[in-house]
Amino acid sequence: MWRCLALLCTAVLLSLVPAARVDAVGANGGSDCATCTILVGLVEQLAQVYDEDAEAALERFCSFLPEQLQPPCKAGAAVFVPYLVDMLYKKETPDVACHALGFCKVDPGHQACHLFPVPKGGMDAALKRIQPIYRENSKTRRDQGLPKICNVPGIKEICNIIDRAFGPHLPSADFDKDGFSTVKTLRGTSWRGKDCNDFDKRHHPGARPIDGDVVTDSNCNGIFGFDSEKNLPYEEHLCKDTDQRGMVLLSDSIGAHFHLPPQWFEAQSLSSSVFKDLFFILENEIDWPELSTYTGHMNNTFGQIVEGPVDSIYMRLRERNLCNHRDYQNIGVNGARSTTVNRTTVKTMMRNQTSDYPALVIYALFGNDVCNGHPDTLSHMTTPKVFRANVLDTFQYLDEVLPAGSHVGVSGLANGSLLFANVHDKIHPIGKLRNDVTYTDFYTYLNCLETSPCSGWLTANSTLRELTTKRAFELNDVLKNIIATKVYKNFNLTYIDVTITDVIARWEAQGGHGWQLIEPVDGFHINQRADALYAEMIWEMLEKEHPDLLGKVNPNNDKIKQLFGDQGGY
Repeated sequence: MWRCLALLCTAVLLSLVPAARVDAVGANGGSDCATCTILVGLVEQLAQVYDEDAEAALERFCSFLPEQLQPPCKAGAAVFVPYLVDMLYKKETPDVACHALGFCKVDPGHQACHLFPVPKGGMDAALKRIQPIYRENSKTRRDQGLPKICNVPGIKEICNIIDRAFGPHLPSADFDKDGFSTVKTLRGTSWRGKDCNDFDKRHHPGARPIDGDVVTDSNCNGIFGFDSEKNLPYEEHLCKDTDQRGMVLLSDSIGAHFHLPPQWFEAQSLSSSVFKDLFFILENEIDWPELSTYTGHMNNTFGQIVEGPVDSIYMRLRERNLCNHRDYQNIGVNGARSTTVNRTTVKTMMRNQTSDYPALVIYALFGNDVCNGHPDTLSHMTTPKVFRANVLDTFQYLDEVLPAGSHVGVSGLANGSLLFANVHDKIHPIGKLRNDVTYTDFYTYLNCLETSPCSGWLTANSTLRELTTKRAFELNDVLKNIIATKVYKNFNLTYIDVTITDVIARWEAQGGHGWQLIEPVDGFHINQRADALYAEMIWEMLEKEHPDLLGKVNPNNDKIKQLFGDQGGY
């Protein structure tokens, strides 16, 4: 699902689609149809905003992209411009135009899907009307080898970047293969603390110092050298016995902090400035771990495309003990559920039981065990029995690799029914120009294409929303039972009973509205403002009820600041 999500979002061929390759997803054209409809909708709206024809609007759109993507974008546009100009001149809707272009269809036993308002006379009449154009365009696409959206120039280049980014969840630039990197993207320092020596795997964040780090900084926390007054290495003087620990997250897209800039969906907001970080965003899988609840570690410098403060569990752990500098790992994966975390994701965590410090690991899977895009969504949810087996296997693996004295905090699944409740009647960014697409329209469209990230919660069917929440709470009961009955050698288990529902309740008590904390594009995640508030509330709970998870306050923090400044930054 999420590779397609990335394709749709970043090329602004955007939408929300389920897991699998773009070539074989959904119904009625699936992600190809959604991509085409969003793009054509934006081009048509650009034409209105700038009072120009479709060809000029498409040229304008390509000019907004980074320079490397402009030539292939224009090449791809040239294939479809004649048909697109004709469709929009005749006032056909983007949904109808994409049927004419061949990216949308009506599968047997299905009804035609539409994101935008139904054309006069209905969809069936419109689809009959455009049949001659469809037949001509289909021949053109076959002749030019463009059967799927990822074959189209401009989009093909985006697909290639996404394929590279959405690979193994380890840094791609990692010479010593210790799981840490010196570059930001492709699972680098945005996700894990910066490596201080990428040619020696003994040197990495979270390591116990080698020979007191008198000569080199082997654990990358910026503290090294020898204190001649104390006749001790600085590491020993400033960090020894201070309860050092790292922050490790095992999670899904909420933990990784998935975010799509709403400006990419608003024709009136499109510009080269909103796409200037496109490659960075793509290579980080459209996630923002460096700003997230759990591993945020930098100021928000992204301007209008990410709005809100930054706060995180890692930042507060570091503030509590500066010896924890750079010791973070965000192993959040878009679409992760208990099965994939157990089989693959947890194996990418880097911790050595003997040569690394303990860690605070947070296990937080918010919804994918009950979320999928299938029409029969209930039958594809994880059962309590399977969920229990997955979690127990994961915890057993953690016990085999975590240093003694570690802690595992467990967050339960969210009550995702609050998503529809808060935004269903609000206008989606793609409908902002004319106020003609609500979130209910958006959710219904994705469900029609069978590409919804969560057809059980993102639906107008209240019964289905309630059943999805019921299963989520059943899985939470499994987690609570495991915590109450299981004991592990190298870590203790703690249930983090702070929910997204609690975050929204606090925000509303402060005078806000729930919808202000939900991602405006996908309507499925919490936004930057909510991430920061969530970190604050989790920390408050841990500090009050489980301070042992956080370690002691280091009395040497001021001395560390005085001697080592920002400790090398990030």
